[in-house]
Amino acid sequence: MAGAKILLVDDDQDFVEATRTVLESVPYEVVVAYDGDEALKKVGEERPDLILLDIIMPTRDGFHVCEKLKGDPQFWDIPIIMLTSLSQRISETTYSVHDGMMLEADDFIDKPVRPAELLARIARLLRK
Repeated sequence: MAGAKILLVDDDQDFVEATRTVLESVPYEVVVAYDGDEALKKVGEERPDLILLDIIMPTRDGFHVCEKLKGDPQFWDIPIIMLTSLSQRISETTYSVHDGMMLEADDFIDKPVRPAELLARIARLLRK
């Protein structure tokens, strides 16, 4: 679905810029948030078609954001792809990978993300 609006949530500005370039080449419309609180605000304002959500961020982590959105009837149907370098950074969070799997995220992608794989997974979820 070219032209779909994607909310990209990550606190790493270099990752955001690189990923935005890949997404805009499709072309998707890209909206950015740099932390969990900003992400929740932007979901309400922008109503994205899909959310790419980093797990480890300041304010609210991606697990909290995902749980809040999937529990809200206004937003539960927006597909969420969790972006994670969690396997390398599990000690920095109180969550385990098992906790992540219990969430209703639609997909998980390990960082570093390969652009072709990311675009394929986004396209698959947008077709559902």
